[in-house]
Amino acid sequence: MRPAHRWTAVAVGTALLVGIPLAVRARPAEDSGISAVDLLAKVEAGADHPYSGYVESLGTLQLPTADRFTDVGQLFGERTRMRVWWRSADAWRVDKLLTTGEQDLVHNAQGTTRWRYEQHDATLSRDPSIRLPRTADLVPPAVAKLLLDDVDASEVRRLPARRVAGVDAPGLRLQPAAPQSSIDHVDVWADPRSGVALRVEVVAKGATRPAFTTAFRQFDARTPPPSRTEFEPPAGAEYRFDDVLDIADAANQYAPILPPDVVAGLAESPQADGAVGVYGSGVTRLLAVPMRGREAGPLREQLLRTLGVRTVDSGTLVTLGPLGVLLTGTEGEGGWLIAGTVTPDTLTRAADDLFANTVYVSTR
Repeated sequence: MRPAHRWTAVAVGTALLVGIPLAVRARPAEDSGISAVDLLAKVEAGADHPYSGYVESLGTLQLPTADRFTDVGQLFGERTRMRVWWRSADAWRVDKLLTTGEQDLVHNAQGTTRWRYEQHDATLSRDPSIRLPRTADLVPPAVAKLLLDDVDASEVRRLPARRVAGVDAPGLRLQPAAPQSSIDHVDVWADPRSGVALRVEVVAKGATRPAFTTAFRQFDARTPPPSRTEFEPPAGAEYRFDDVLDIADAANQYAPILPPDVVAGLAESPQADGAVGVYGSGVTRLLAVPMRGREAGPLREQLLRTLGVRTVDSGTLVTLGPLGVLLTGTEGEGGWLIAGTVTPDTLTRAADDLFANTVYVSTR
């Protein structure tokens, strides 16, 4: 996006939000009367419906800021403002708006390009099955698709409708039955016509306020024009290809190990295809990343400085709202980074299973 277009978009968006009459914004939402089961089905079907809009997410999780995890900490520990255009799973764009520029993700058949305005560089990468979260994962439809995966109808009930981005959006509450889950409930409000999730709130067990919220402030269910999901590097920009996206992708490709099929009673996900273990589904998920000593060391130092840290038999454990993080091993050692929306007991059980049942292979 050219500078003039970028700042025009921000200015217009702000003007629209401020200019909405207070009476309209405060009007009670009209409910559609749709059942919880039917709304769940509609949201699941609407996961790939085209849309565009302006989104804000807010996370309260103060994650450790070790070098290779800084971006993840920012995503879930602060407010993120995004413009998004979604034509399909094969053509989309998410622009993260910053005070001094923007960082964009543009996806097409070739992969995903990351454009950094301030650095004037663009990086094309493949889309691995295992990777760390990125801005495109924070928009409400993506969050809802992840958390509502493999949900049983008995776990959901209706919530009253609420106004979201000018839409009377019926609500749905998911309360997971899995004992390993650290999430008390997830609330989703959706566009009644398209089924696109407009707002998602995640509340941890024992909490009264959401640990993470993402919502549209402006929403359009029409298909964006192709030009909105295209990207051409500006003249003079550095452009490169990277075949390793992040630390999770690197470990998954090259670590000479195979994790077990089940840990802490959670089965490995079909998306797991290498050294990184992905377990559970929906709101009860766990990721296990093998780390070398030079990578585990800085993260362990940050974890030890985190409020509420505990040293357990298997390593260093931190609970941040619904997110649990356990780094196995001690100073100078590598280990497993085990993280997910699971209880501390589930993390330690997972560590025991990883130690006992991981298979080491000679080469990868």
